[in-house]
Amino acid sequence: MAEEGQPESQQKPENKIEETRQRFKNEYVQDSSDKYDPRDVDRLMKDDSVVEGYLTWRQDVVEDALKMIDESFQWRKEYTLNDLTESSIPKWMFETGAVFLHGYDKEGNKLFWFKVKLHAKDAKTFQDKKKYVAFWLERYAKREPGMPLTVVFDMTESGISNIDMEFVKYIINCFKVYYPKFLSKMIMYEMPWIMNAAWKIVKTWLGPEAISKLKFVSKSDIQGFIDPENLPPHMGGTDSFKYTYPPLPDDDFQSPVCENGPIVSEDESECKDAEVDCKESLESSFSSEVATKPRKVNFSEDVLKPDDLDKSESGGRTKGVRRPLTTFKGTLLHISPAEELSFGSKDTEKKCLIILSNVTKNQVAFKVRTTAPEKYRVKPSNSSCEPGASMDIVVSLHGGFQASPQDRFLVMAAEMEQSPGNAPTELAQFWKEVPKAKVMEHRLRCLVLESATKPTSILSTGSENPLAPGTNGHQDLHTTLVRVMAINSRLEQKLDSCLWIQKVLTALVSFLMLFSFSTMYLMWTSTS
Repeated sequence: MAEEGQPESQQKPENKIEETRQRFKNEYVQDSSDKYDPRDVDRLMKDDSVVEGYLTWRQDVVEDALKMIDESFQWRKEYTLNDLTESSIPKWMFETGAVFLHGYDKEGNKLFWFKVKLHAKDAKTFQDKKKYVAFWLERYAKREPGMPLTVVFDMTESGISNIDMEFVKYIINCFKVYYPKFLSKMIMYEMPWIMNAAWKIVKTWLGPEAISKLKFVSKSDIQGFIDPENLPPHMGGTDSFKYTYPPLPDDDFQSPVCENGPIVSEDESECKDAEVDCKESLESSFSSEVATKPRKVNFSEDVLKPDDLDKSESGGRTKGVRRPLTTFKGTLLHISPAEELSFGSKDTEKKCLIILSNVTKNQVAFKVRTTAPEKYRVKPSNSSCEPGASMDIVVSLHGGFQASPQDRFLVMAAEMEQSPGNAPTELAQFWKEVPKAKVMEHRLRCLVLESATKPTSILSTGSENPLAPGTNGHQDLHTTLVRVMAINSRLEQKLDSCLWIQKVLTALVSFLMLFSFSTMYLMWTSTS
């Protein structure tokens, strides 16, 4: 209940979270506990972010949030979300490549692709398709908890036969009810004009908040949301990714290559160990349901013994590095920061600190992996931590590289047998032999500070004042105006083309109606 004399909207967040939990327990769970999976209820009672997600999506109205939780939890039990695996889905659905996760938008949100031309309405497979979408969403929710998705409906070469309004409504419901706060944007690429009427209906399902997330784009403007390196060639991008199955695409940590080839460790012997080690670690760590084909990846890695990390060296490495303020409490390690590493353009913003605290009674081995090893140096990235001890890991930007919201880090940890200091070779052997089920994983994303990405004027050529004497500001202004006029001309041509098509269709419809009436009149006169 809301606090007496205080409007519900003015309650403290922690009070609303506790009220939501108590009311759900008393009003929904008590008399019908079999409606829900106990694991979902347990997570609701322990994880504040779960409750907060439902409250935020329902404008902090507890009553509405409770109804949403009830509907969501019933759906989760119906589709056995907590036990849904790749083997639960018909193999042919994965083989079509109609739905998959791959790449990131400019804000660092994962892209959830729907290839509309590969979808055909079929009542017999509708239930399996719903479970298929649920599988991908739940897979992502476990791997990147709390991180939103950008949905891309690629309508290239699609038509009326590909429209399935019930399926679209289900996808929207997934983000409205089942996965609150998951939707960053919904991008509609090259939507055929013939589908306009259908999407007017879709808008009524979305609600005002979700409508603002709907973006209609074409090849000329999609790069305003997604960089070319994350777009396929038919969208004007350079991403050579081709969906194949098996295995499932697992592109969070790929083999990066720079101008001089793969980045390798300074110590050649360490590099060889790291290369062999990475093959196994990628196979074991980034496929939650199935074993994936190993990929050859050379990570820049510093393998150190705990004894090598004396206080003077640690103090030198962490000098001037900002200390994290948040902590993720894992089963083996407490990891600070909890979610993000913050990088900027200033010298003091080019280094970040990860603090690992061993909360077990045994020695814990750890590794730190990144999606962009050509950008970052991680010291140490492969070592072990004594029981009850903490270890500082310095992550620094290398050379002239800038951090990106798409960059990710993965911390892997596993308990070891108690022994004084493990050599690099022993650690390498340990990671080859440790069972996957005993490896703890936690992902960190990159936050780019505003100072690193300060926006500049489209007319700016390196000077604060683009029209100042000694600059070519006037020339840039002229060039920009010419581009705008060219774009305007293309839009006018497209509009003229659409109007012409509309006139032709109107004439055809009129002709068909006239022909139909004439036929009906002739049939009527012949019978009378």
